[in-house]
Amino acid sequence: MSYNADEKGYYGEFGGAFIPEMLYPNTEELRHNYIRIMDEPSFKKEFDQLLKDYVGRPTPLYHAKRLSKKYNTKIYLKREDLCHTGAHKINNTIGQILMAKKLGKNRIIAETGAGQHGVATATVCALMGIQCVVYMGEVDIARQAPNVARMKMLGAEVRPALSGSRTLKDATNEAIRDWINNPVDTHYIIGSVVGPHPYPDMVARFQSVISEEIKAQLKEKEGTENPDYVVACVGGGSNAAGAFYHYLDNPDVGVIAVEAAGKGINSGESAATSVLGKVGIIHGSKTLLMQTTDGQITEPYSISAGLDYPGVGPMHAHLYRSGRGEFVSITDDDAMKAGLLLSKLEGIIPAIESSHALALLEQKTFKPDDIVVINLSGRGDKDLDTYINYFKL
Repeated sequence: MSYNADEKGYYGEFGGAFIPEMLYPNTEELRHNYIRIMDEPSFKKEFDQLLKDYVGRPTPLYHAKRLSKKYNTKIYLKREDLCHTGAHKINNTIGQILMAKKLGKNRIIAETGAGQHGVATATVCALMGIQCVVYMGEVDIARQAPNVARMKMLGAEVRPALSGSRTLKDATNEAIRDWINNPVDTHYIIGSVVGPHPYPDMVARFQSVISEEIKAQLKEKEGTENPDYVVACVGGGSNAAGAFYHYLDNPDVGVIAVEAAGKGINSGESAATSVLGKVGIIHGSKTLLMQTTDGQITEPYSISAGLDYPGVGPMHAHLYRSGRGEFVSITDDDAMKAGLLLSKLEGIIPAIESSHALALLEQKTFKPDDIVVINLSGRGDKDLDTYINYFKL
């Protein structure tokens, strides 16, 4: 069984491109060109150079000794929090801005929830001197004010999404509307492995640098390229797609995706899509989606602004359905405790998204000689207010 997209953009039964006719030319242009462009030596050279000199790759693979001792297993942290802009998102935005330039686009739009993807998009637009508009839910603008300020400093226009729950889903809807209205000069940089084909595959390929580096780094540190487990948090799922990518076809490596259970899976305030989701279509892709019995999308909730998406990328839907991926749901409370624990044991303050992945260590027992790689997808600067309010710091 293959865990990568086929030529029509399907991962098993999930994926595809379910889009209004007005968007067909945009996605077709991308679909016909993205692999050819990514394979061009000049593209590869520029992409790799920017990842090295601008983003700061390779990011370290850090053996967390005190955390390992506490949980009696060998834990490595893939330090995506050390990327320029503070998260893995920049890997994809660098790739997509180069793609947009190759396709002759001179205006960029994006959607953002936690603001990390918005910052990463605004960053590469500043780098390349390209106009940038970022759509962000009004609720997220309020709870992620530092990232809104960063985007504006970088020259981006931040447009609030005022409909629905005024969060990530609604920001995405606004961005899609914009793209329909500006098909010729605009490229839409989607921030996760979601959306119509070829986005999930393209974003996964740009993020696959994470697992490529893990293999080389583990070989050097442990004499093997393969950990026993790779763990990552999943909202839409791009950091997980990148961390899992080069291991998908290797059954000896367990892949564990950690979702946000919010206030509890059955609390009505959750974002645990694998458990609560049914097959549906969201933002141009067939996937697992939280919805009512009559097919209306239900509002997700998580204390983490980056995980409250009502669906999950089609790659992850397939990993879940096929049994290749193990899916675990973590509550707000458990994630927050895990974030504080890492801070105190290792001197690393993680993004609350990443704290969900770390919280798995309380739920699952690993063997003493297991090698467990946890993708630390982002740093906690953006979440300090949430940590302060939660712990009364």
